[in-house]
Amino acid sequence: MSLFLFPTSVRRDPEIDAWMREQPGDLGAIAQRWFTVLRNCGADVHELLHDRHPTACVGPAAFAYVNAFRSHVNVGFFHGAELADPSQLLQGTGRFMRHVKLRPGSSVDFPALEQLIQRAYEDIRARLEAG
Repeated sequence: MSLFLFPTSVRRDPEIDAWMREQPGDLGAIAQRWFTVLRNCGADVHELLHDRHPTACVGPAAFAYVNAFRSHVNVGFFHGAELADPSQLLQGTGRFMRHVKLRPGSSVDFPALEQLIQRAYEDIRARLEAG
């Protein structure tokens, strides 16, 4: 599978901070929390707004995103269909992408989601190294 590349990604995109400020209440807090986890995966994480949602990359290669909707936030993974998900958090039926749906007031296995994010980050790094 080819990589989803964004050569215009940057280390820190101020447009993402502006996007976060526009998100209401609990949804904004959820989006901010999980995008911060994505940003903190490593020094090689870049970012940009893609299709109007914050997207995290390793260099130019996208690995995850957050997006806020009316009643939930998705943490999505570009190669999610291939990620190990023993806690079965991932949703979706697409050929490649999967997401975790987060709702205010609902519980989620935070350590399992953090592990998914780490797996996605490591997966994209391995794909980049493999060329």
